[in-house]
Amino acid sequence: MTVDEWTGYRFYETGQLEDAARIKAYRQLDLSIDEIKAIMSGADAKVIFAQKAAALQSQKEEIDVRLSIIKSILEDEKMKYQVTVKEIPLAIVYYAEATLEKYADVMEFIPQCGEECMKLNPTLKCANPPYEFCEYLDGEYKETDIRIRHNEAVEKAGIESDFIKFREIPATKVLSIFHKGAYEQIGEAYAFITKYAEDNGYRIAGLARECYIDGIWNKDSVDDWLTEIQLPIE
Repeated sequence: MTVDEWTGYRFYETGQLEDAARIKAYRQLDLSIDEIKAIMSGADAKVIFAQKAAALQSQKEEIDVRLSIIKSILEDEKMKYQVTVKEIPLAIVYYAEATLEKYADVMEFIPQCGEECMKLNPTLKCANPPYEFCEYLDGEYKETDIRIRHNEAVEKAGIESDFIKFREIPATKVLSIFHKGAYEQIGEAYAFITKYAEDNGYRIAGLARECYIDGIWNKDSVDDWLTEIQLPIE
């Protein structure tokens, strides 16, 4: 580049103009200054473009989720359940399975699992942050003869029995909603989250999980019981 000493005009070489055009085009693709510098210095542009494409795809998926939630709210201003998407990290859990006569029996079953696990593994500690959930093995909501599996995340696997087992669950993406009130009315929440997944193009990738936030152990009224339902998706 040269500068006219009388007018102050800048005169660019052809190569400089081409570089300037490339930089402008890269900026329009949302490449960072560092990414552009790397390409201009000879880095493999295809690798950088592939990384940018993956990042943009992830952003697009997050935006699509937000748009679908906003759409649902606009269509039904009185919508009872608000949907969020969460990432559940990999965990080691102890678990136990049983068939319960009625849904409310789950609150007796869970403490039994914990007591049995602690008898076998008195020094075993729960994971931090804690993660505890139940799965219903029939794959659908039932009122009676309910096959259930209780899971609780722990720091490591321990001693097993015929009742208590250990397993590793992979990191999982889930749709999440909160149900407030008695467990006998939770079928409505399951119907809602399943329909939401279908309507918004999610593929269900496992059994729904129930996480008990508030219940009989800390709330006097069933109206104040709070349960999170997590639906694994892909």
